[in-house]
Amino acid sequence: MSAEDMIRQTVESNDVVLYMKGTKTMPQCGFSSRVAGVLNFMGVEYQDVNVLADDTIRQGVKDFSDWPTIPQLYVKGEFVGGCDIITEMTLSGELDQLFTDKGVVFDKDAAEKIREANA
Repeated sequence: MSAEDMIRQTVESNDVVLYMKGTKTMPQCGFSSRVAGVLNFMGVEYQDVNVLADDTIRQGVKDFSDWPTIPQLYVKGEFVGGCDIITEMTLSGELDQLFTDKGVVFDKDAAEKIREANA
């Protein structure tokens, strides 16, 4: 199975997927840590994929999304963005709306606490 096929299968079979450096419990870079931290704090169930464990996936996900950096967040099979975009969406409430629209369960109070702490 090609890297593209593995990535497609992963994003289509999980509601939320984060391609990151490290894991959700042990991120290996600040950007991955920030996005995983947001998802963890908001109580989002997601599949983490450690790109450091497989160079073909690390490059493959960049090609798949046509996005040059890691982390990369997918929701219901759709590429959402990297660290800066997820941070902006969290602070504006757009991420809440996306999760609501896509039927992804998350803690709305936790999302509000993130915005309050960054106001």
